[in-house]
Amino acid sequence: MSTGVTISSTSDYAILGCGSVGYAVAEELVGQGKDVLIIDRDESRVESLRDQDLDARTADIREAETAEIVADRSVVLILASDVESNKQAVEHIRALGNEQFVVARASDPVSGDELSELGADIVINPSTVIADSALRALESGELEYNAAKLAAILEETGDRLAIVTQNSPDPDSIASAAALQAIAAHLGVESDIVYLGDIGHQENRAFVNLLGIELLQWDDIEDRSVYDTVAHVDHAAASEIGLDIDIIIDHHEPDDDYDPAFVDIRPNMSSTSTIMTKYTQEFDMSVSEAVATALLYGIRAETLDFKRDTTPADLTAAAYLYPFANHDTLEQVESPSMSPETLDVLAEAIANRDVQGSHLVSNAGFVRDREALSQAASHLLNLEGVTTTAVFGIAEETIFLAARSKDIRMNIGKVLDDAYGEIGETAGHSTQASAEIPLGIFTGIEISEDTRETLLGLTEEAVKRTLFDAMGVDGSEGSNGS
Repeated sequence: MSTGVTISSTSDYAILGCGSVGYAVAEELVGQGKDVLIIDRDESRVESLRDQDLDARTADIREAETAEIVADRSVVLILASDVESNKQAVEHIRALGNEQFVVARASDPVSGDELSELGADIVINPSTVIADSALRALESGELEYNAAKLAAILEETGDRLAIVTQNSPDPDSIASAAALQAIAAHLGVESDIVYLGDIGHQENRAFVNLLGIELLQWDDIEDRSVYDTVAHVDHAAASEIGLDIDIIIDHHEPDDDYDPAFVDIRPNMSSTSTIMTKYTQEFDMSVSEAVATALLYGIRAETLDFKRDTTPADLTAAAYLYPFANHDTLEQVESPSMSPETLDVLAEAIANRDVQGSHLVSNAGFVRDREALSQAASHLLNLEGVTTTAVFGIAEETIFLAARSKDIRMNIGKVLDDAYGEIGETAGHSTQASAEIPLGIFTGIEISEDTRETLLGLTEEAVKRTLFDAMGVDGSEGSNGS
């Protein structure tokens, strides 16, 4: 229940029932300079409170007269250990019809519901509060321990640290790597951020360029012997760079079973950027504008701007980063100009769309920039009635496919793996995924300039039929949505 009362810094308080919980609250409020009246039926306890210069009176909180004593108080905290007495106190206070803000103590969820029904604005359960406090203390202690262990491993670096992102890194992976690089620099350790694949998506390229984050393509590094410590961030897969992994930090469980010296994997957080934000706080380091902006964007991108699987930890991390981030840069990253190639791919995808129920699959033809497929899939997801999109095109003798989904019943990453996992490479999770399929798989004929259009026609139906089958859609009656 809510009365719409706003508690100001000048509110005066009444505490009904002054056991250990009530006394602790009273002591804190008085210490903040608040005007506090304490009501308790134990005369000796009231006398003891008065000896401590506290405003205390003897009265039974179960009686209607007690409600009248505190009628002029803006906030009433009913904190007796006897829940039945607390219920009576709430009833009497609400019977007066005053718009006082009432906080009441419960003993379990049932009594909590009863107190809410009687008119308490906020119900607290001391056992729950203690449990939450213990868990926060445990999390804080674990973070302190992990930070010390991470620092020890980083400081053992003799030459350079290699910070490895996921292949063709996304904003969460890039931001997490930038944060670890900043932590390493804080500890006096030199490092490079390295990646496999390419940074193709326009938003990701804008992200890296605008923030001045330097990433090295692993294949372009000639002397790899300088890396005597290796960290994987937002990338819990086994090493693909031929070096032993010393550190893994991720919010996804690893697919492979291996044992680096340091592992911090937290599936209860929605982004690795959230984890790395907590480490920057634990190391008590000044976060640069670039790193703060990167981490905030990493969290927002991974949670779809806090609309997907967002946890309290993500929100508190974002709140911490917000004052340090450059919001003009964020706006530029989130709204990059669309290249002519992307516009062409989007136009082709719109024209060739095949909609079955709420699922859309489209052929964008031959493409030069395969990352444009991802942007087309994202744009098409905004069509009315569409919850899942997949856009594919042909480049470099390969079929590239990008998929997006907002259907909570579907894991699009698993759908693509079921459809193409045995004949190609797939990657992704519940809301976005990709696939790469050798073109010859579907045709069995040699690829040449003369056969391009023929190949396109041959592969289109095979790709769509396989994907619709994996989605559980018949796909026999296509529609361009017009």
